[in-house]
Amino acid sequence: MSTTARRPREISSEEETRIQQGIADDPDNTEWTEEDFRKAKSFRDALPELAAAIDRAKAKRGRPTVDSPKQQISVRLDPDLIRHYKATGKGWQSRMNDDLRKAAGL
Repeated sequence: MSTTARRPREISSEEETRIQQGIADDPDNTEWTEEDFRKAKSFRDALPELAAAIDRAKAKRGRPTVDSPKQQISVRLDPDLIRHYKATGKGWQSRMNDDLRKAAGL
């Protein structure tokens, strides 16, 4: 993914006029005044119960924590051994871990 920001495309004066007319014609979505901005509340202030419910839902996402998490290491293995395990499909690293545990008598 590129780290440069995309520039908005240039619009013609006719397009700008149509956009501004559309804004002016929409009574349910008028342009905000300075007073509107002063009176505005944040989402958390306006709907604290909903914000708390969303926070609780976000906290439950992801994998559960484990007592003894696996450690990431770097190890060099023969290419044919890696090909063998990868050929067994998804979960090949867990199968390799299980085989190593058996070989170590754990």
